[in-house]
Amino acid sequence: MDAVSDLLADVRARGAVFRQTVIDPPWALRMASGAPLALATMLHGHAWIVPDQGAPVLVGAGDVAVIRGDAPFVLADDPATAPSRVVTRDDYCPGVCGNPVDGAPVLLSGAFERRGDLSERLLHALPPVLVVPAARSPLTGVLADEVTRDRPGQQLVLDRLLDLMLVSALRGWLANPDTTAPAWCRALDDPIIGTALRLLHDSPAHPWTVATLAAKSGVSRATLARRFTTLVGDPPMTYLTHWRLALAADLLHQTNDTVATIARKVGYANAFALSVAFTRLHGIRPTDHRRTRPGAVDQV
Repeated sequence: MDAVSDLLADVRARGAVFRQTVIDPPWALRMASGAPLALATMLHGHAWIVPDQGAPVLVGAGDVAVIRGDAPFVLADDPATAPSRVVTRDDYCPGVCGNPVDGAPVLLSGAFERRGDLSERLLHALPPVLVVPAARSPLTGVLADEVTRDRPGQQLVLDRLLDLMLVSALRGWLANPDTTAPAWCRALDDPIIGTALRLLHDSPAHPWTVATLAAKSGVSRATLARRFTTLVGDPPMTYLTHWRLALAADLLHQTNDTVATIARKVGYANAFALSVAFTRLHGIRPTDHRRTRPGAVDQV
């Protein structure tokens, strides 16, 4: 499985919301929907994404920006423009918000509303703001047309379009050699380490050792350990631990399986062993992590 497919294998938007807004300069909107992942594109004109922390990022006409995290951010015509309105989840509406004017800036924004539908691995892999140039975003026009009409099955179409735009954005990001994509994403293309990574990803509960992993990858133990650490940035068993705990974090949010069941699925003998490792890495117990999911049901 390639890097994008691996990241997005379990991602499905449900209840994706979009807003198409016609705005007159000077303008600035503070986006505070609380969504874990937001998307913005300018159908006409340009915008600046101004995060609370970090440098402003320019979004040109047709560019697609993916903004990670629950923290509010500002969309503005200029980084110096003060926000005149706060946009919350309740402000997202179907159709066009505002009166179309020739040449006026038009903002189209969308969001994943459910954090449980997003892999923690995906959220950790993405940069805070990812911008894909207009030439690599063929879906913008399709989405703009869909959001302005009321048709049967529209919500399903919008959900899938958001999925596709995220895939398209990640493909463009990973194809750029100057990006800061996670090392393991790029290492998947290596014939030796890519094989080892897929083995770990496909069977995380297997009692892997460096020796067994090397044998399955067709190289010596020393070669695998050296090459894996060079390309991925961590030794094989350290990477496996982090992968298992990332999977456990996803399962805690996405299922009601008991902690003991999740522990066995990701390669730990029991709930206690998982809890110790999870707390050491994340600073929070598995049961407490589960409570961060809206509507979660506690399981022991």
